[in-house]
Amino acid sequence: MTTTLARIAEIARAQPTIRFTSLAHLIDIEMLKQCHDEQKVKRAAGVDGVTKVEYERNLETHLVNLHQRLRNQAYKPQPVRRTYIPKPGSDKRRPLGIPAYEDKLVQSAISKILTAIFEADFLDTSYGFRPQRGAHDALKTLNHLFITKKINYVVDADIMGFFDHVDHQWLMKFLGHRIADKTLLRLIYRFLKAGIMEEGAWRESGSGTPQGGLVSPILANLYLHYSLDLWFEKSVRKQCVGKAYMIRYADDFVCCFQYQQDAVRFHAALQKRLGKFALTIAEDKTKIVEFGRFAKQHCAPPSKPATFDFLGFTHYCGESYQGKFRVKRRTSQKKFRASLERMKIWIRENRTRPAAELMHELTRKLQGYYQFYGITDNGPRLYEFFYHVKWALFKWLNRRGQRKSFDAVKFNLFLAKFPLPAPKIHVNIMDFRVSPAYFRE
Repeated sequence: MTTTLARIAEIARAQPTIRFTSLAHLIDIEMLKQCHDEQKVKRAAGVDGVTKVEYERNLETHLVNLHQRLRNQAYKPQPVRRTYIPKPGSDKRRPLGIPAYEDKLVQSAISKILTAIFEADFLDTSYGFRPQRGAHDALKTLNHLFITKKINYVVDADIMGFFDHVDHQWLMKFLGHRIADKTLLRLIYRFLKAGIMEEGAWRESGSGTPQGGLVSPILANLYLHYSLDLWFEKSVRKQCVGKAYMIRYADDFVCCFQYQQDAVRFHAALQKRLGKFALTIAEDKTKIVEFGRFAKQHCAPPSKPATFDFLGFTHYCGESYQGKFRVKRRTSQKKFRASLERMKIWIRENRTRPAAELMHELTRKLQGYYQFYGITDNGPRLYEFFYHVKWALFKWLNRRGQRKSFDAVKFNLFLAKFPLPAPKIHVNIMDFRVSPAYFRE
């Protein structure tokens, strides 16, 4: 199966206009088995109530039956189970979609096929949910642009509820650019129209991609590739007087310009362009920022150049030890508070677990936090986070009973036995090794 997908990817790269006519047969028992093996065990069940462990008890029979229904075009995706999780730092709740187990397998298989085909078409400006690309790569590229290119203005834009507003008709048209297999297209459309099950009531999904679905990331990239990326590359950049670049990670993107007039023109056209595809810009979160090596000179003291947030970091103008211009980053206040609130809630809810188990899990969570936020210049924010987590642990360990368990001395002895990992910088943002043609001009 891996060889077949690699061959499809090779053909897609070599023939940019080809439409694939026979794809649905690729979703065979072998691929479904591979998708099953890739599923994580500890995942909530969808409306079918089936988990990986339960499905595995009679795996061969289940996969044969699923494959037969797919071949006969009798397979119908089940509604996504909608649940809500608290949003740290606010009274709001974030919607979470949980597909049925068999839907996860089929969506995973579809995602592999679509990735093999469309990965060849996606531009170098896109980084989210793509093989061997990630948020740190997007940050490194953006840093490279600020240092080496003539950038003076940034348009920081935010799309309102992107995943809930993807227009199904436009999405199917985009898929049709490369796929002529009606069976596969029909299967994808069924997923889009499967609906949502919330508190026992079914609700139609008139727009949006499958909530929590494994196929949603590739469909989102596909939608923004045609509605945003190609427009910026083929139209916006050519009309600009100066240089213009875009970096996109899923629905989060920033656009950089040499001249203010280009930034203003793009900002005005962006709402109209996305509106054509049923998307809306959050005006209160979208702004034009003067940013770059000359921004400080244009500020009247004691004012400082404006900042912008991207991928969980606040980007601000700074200087190197040699006094040269440098872009620096720190964890954004919003993400810092949300992460800390989640950590405090977890410590409170797990404080009665055995000490070794509690500290082992807390260590893993801190290491995961450091691996993402541990980037160049963000050391002070990591230590601030570490400090707050340590004293949240002290607070809640002292509330396991009616008597205090620790004073400062005993708590330090406890940490000597179960040490927490110290903050560590994992990613050098200055390490930009890949330079696609898009960024070499």
